[in-house]
Amino acid sequence: MARARITVFFMGLVLWCCLTKAEYMKYKDPKQAVHVRTRDLLNRMTLEEKIGQMVQIERSVASADVMNKYFIGSVLSGGGSAPSPQASPEAWINMINDFQKGSLATRMQIPMIYGIDAVHGNNNVYKATIFPHNIGLGATRDPKLVKKIGAATALESRATGIPYVFAPCIAVCRDPRWGRCYESYSEDPHLVDAMTEIVPGLQGDMPAKSSKGVPFVAGNKNVAACAKHYVGDGGTTKGINENNTVISWHDLLSIHMPGYYTSIIKGVSTVMVSYSSWNGVKMHANRDLVTGFLKNKLRFRGFVISDWEGIDRITYPPRANYTYSILEAIRSGIDMVMVPYNYSSFIDGLTFLVKNNFIPMSRIDDAVKRILRVKFAMGLFENPLADNSLVDQLGSQEHRELAREAVRRSLVLLKNGHYADQPLLPLPKKTSKILVAGSHADNLGYQCGGWTIEWQGFSGNDLTNGTTVLTAIKNTVDSSTNVVYEENPDPKFVKSNNFSCAIVVVGEHPYVETKGDSMNLTIPEPGPTTIRNVCGALKCVVILMSGRPVVIEPYINSMDALVAAWLPGSEGQGVADVLFGDYGFSGKLPRTWFKTVDQLPMNVGDPHYDPLFPFGFGLTTEPTKAY
Repeated sequence: MARARITVFFMGLVLWCCLTKAEYMKYKDPKQAVHVRTRDLLNRMTLEEKIGQMVQIERSVASADVMNKYFIGSVLSGGGSAPSPQASPEAWINMINDFQKGSLATRMQIPMIYGIDAVHGNNNVYKATIFPHNIGLGATRDPKLVKKIGAATALESRATGIPYVFAPCIAVCRDPRWGRCYESYSEDPHLVDAMTEIVPGLQGDMPAKSSKGVPFVAGNKNVAACAKHYVGDGGTTKGINENNTVISWHDLLSIHMPGYYTSIIKGVSTVMVSYSSWNGVKMHANRDLVTGFLKNKLRFRGFVISDWEGIDRITYPPRANYTYSILEAIRSGIDMVMVPYNYSSFIDGLTFLVKNNFIPMSRIDDAVKRILRVKFAMGLFENPLADNSLVDQLGSQEHRELAREAVRRSLVLLKNGHYADQPLLPLPKKTSKILVAGSHADNLGYQCGGWTIEWQGFSGNDLTNGTTVLTAIKNTVDSSTNVVYEENPDPKFVKSNNFSCAIVVVGEHPYVETKGDSMNLTIPEPGPTTIRNVCGALKCVVILMSGRPVVIEPYINSMDALVAAWLPGSEGQGVADVLFGDYGFSGKLPRTWFKTVDQLPMNVGDPHYDPLFPFGFGLTTEPTKAY
């Protein structure tokens, strides 16, 4: 009996020792270095768990059960995808935490990472501050301002529980016919490179002695960033989206690559691969550029993510041979795949390729190591669940004031009076009667552009909060000034109302990606008709809202003043601030303004350079009121 008790005692002791040893896992210890934690966790994972980490799915097909069953590494909101229309920050947080709880219930308790296209503010979310699109920020020429916008965007993303944003777009748009041109800061690689200061805005400033190329996120008020779209997306033939960029190696490096060098030095966490091709080779299958150059030459240590169903497009038609697409994408060096719906077929396909030795285990381990490195670096293991502590940051007054500042500094004054000594702007606040006209004067959706609440943007004033230009004008003028709004007035109305001047606000309708590709770059009707009807009869200033330079030469002589307002976002008050002289015009063209589309592509430095307005052009005015 005594011997039996001793035996039971020793067995219990052994079991206790085993349990004690099992309880200490280096990857769960925040005091351990990231590389130690990563290696420890990687060594404990099964193939199934590793492949799950490489998958990013759309929120509409995600659930706690799906996260748990497939070990899913990431979830995203596609453009316009939200928990519900006009969802509150709390609704976003609850949804994301529900997914996260499924991940935390897995064997290794690896948290998922939630991503969203916060490309000009947290733009999918109701009541978020919508900043000017990148082309407008390029006109400010101010990296410090862009860094502040990055920090504000991080806070508004974290306000909804989101720790990862697919921004910044550091494309160098070389042809305005491209439907994503407004997502590019400039045609000039030096200006785009300078604007990568948004990366430390989003992620936080790297400590001085940090290793270059290693992902860095400062804490729970910052987000992991994503430099996109690697590489050459802005240089496609005729600006056709997802097309082929035909360019030499030297020009690829000098024009399209500088922003990536700098973003990596600044600790960017992820890089997204472009749909486009370089000299006929799809970037999603370009091992030389993804693994050879980005990972090995530039020593990028974060993870590489595909674009939305990007690997499907390796073949034509898309998904014609999905197994081949998986093989080529993973071998090229893509670490996380934005599936986003057919995740089970991707998992099955990749598992088959690994088990049958088409893809070596070392490639899977490289991908998962990079994904885990980012998750550890951003503190996701210590703080996997979001809380409500930052909900008041969404659409905060401070952020709206920052966006308003960005609007007024992004405006480029292209014409001011028919003669230099007779400027029209700034307009007087006190006058008898002002006509405000045009499709974009009282349309919040139009002034925000694409990637706003819905993927392709929207029309009207009902889907989020903000200030239209019409409201801003009414807020700014003297109480005695009569502001009359007529969206598309006929000549008789214009001539018979004794207006002192007119403000015409017209431009492009919202678009995203391929739907924005345009071979003619004309302003849609009734914009041209409104310009003719109003500017033919009155002193007028035209406020042009567009994602790029458009055809204006036929109308410019009839205008007394012309302002390129780009896509200013939710804070239209910034337009009125400058229009009526509270602040001066200071913006400079981030792009060459062509005379005719026949000149395209045409960029500063080209031998055939003959612009209507050159790169860097912008008239200035002095404020009439000191601040």
